[in-house]
Amino acid sequence: MVSILNRWEGIILRSIPYGESHKIVTIFTKEAGKVTAMARGAKKPASRLAAITQPFTHGHFLIRSGRGMGTLDQGEQIDSYRHIRTDLEATAYASYIMELIDRLTDENNARHGLFELLESSLHAINEEYDPAAITLFVEWKMLPVAGIYPTLHQCARCGSTEGEFGFSFKEIGFLCHRCFHLDHYLVRLSPTQVKLLRTFYKVPILAIGNLSLKKETKEFMKKLTRTVYDEQVGIHLKSKTFLDQLNNTPALLPNNGKTEKEDD
Repeated sequence: MVSILNRWEGIILRSIPYGESHKIVTIFTKEAGKVTAMARGAKKPASRLAAITQPFTHGHFLIRSGRGMGTLDQGEQIDSYRHIRTDLEATAYASYIMELIDRLTDENNARHGLFELLESSLHAINEEYDPAAITLFVEWKMLPVAGIYPTLHQCARCGSTEGEFGFSFKEIGFLCHRCFHLDHYLVRLSPTQVKLLRTFYKVPILAIGNLSLKKETKEFMKKLTRTVYDEQVGIHLKSKTFLDQLNNTPALLPNNGKTEKEDD
């Protein structure tokens, strides 16, 4: 069978040791979606593939594809995301984002916009934007990939676009105050929270600038988002456990002089 040599732009999601000297890498590419390839000899320190097969590496990759798993022949680094690699909080959130995208996507399915979502989120975290806010963006934008389409532009029942709104896990979207009685477990939202949810779902990450949210706002949004994922998506991520442990250990997360502010 004739093999095809592809030059794809991508980001290393996972790198797993294989045998004494090889690695199996999962790359999310701009052109072909998620692909898996064998990187022969990449475990050897002197290998030209050693650095380019590290997680978080953004680069151009020459991948030989044919029947079965492809082979990574060579790569050229575009960005190593140095801040993500050296900052524990940035590493934790970026790892969660990559695992979420990995778990919700299939091999060789180049769904429009997913590479751009991954690249822009890692870029924003690397530029020291609030990683918790960036993660909320990614979680909401990945819901359609998981087959969940929340109604956030109007009331999910009557279609109203005005008045007070709450989030209904039953309807997976907004209910207006006229329809609150339809869901006794509805979570009432402030106008700012309504705006934030719409922003997370619709606005590109890099279009909003360095959004910084108050701690209580992030906690509220995280609980709401996690409930949607627990009830509607039902996946368990290893990186979530580490991220939760990190957030429950404040001494490991210095504020670094940043001032939290509310987006309005």
